[in-house]
Amino acid sequence: MAHPTSSMSDVFLYFLAILLPPLSVFFKRGFHASFWISIILTIIGWIPGIIYAWYIISKYERPILPTHTAI
Repeated sequence: MAHPTSSMSDVFLYFLAILLPPLSVFFKRGFHASFWISIILTIIGWIPGIIYAWYIISKYERPILPTHTAI
């Protein structure tokens, strides 16, 4: 299955991942397990943190937002 092209926000996140991988994962996914994994990988080594951040950015199309229901 073909993946859609990256949006401009994803391009920004790819560049941000080079400097601060956990921050780019946070912007994409929020405070989920992927954020904490990114912090651990960045502490272990900067390059594994970048690779994981790029993986998360390319895997998920948009940030997870809370869903609200109208009453």
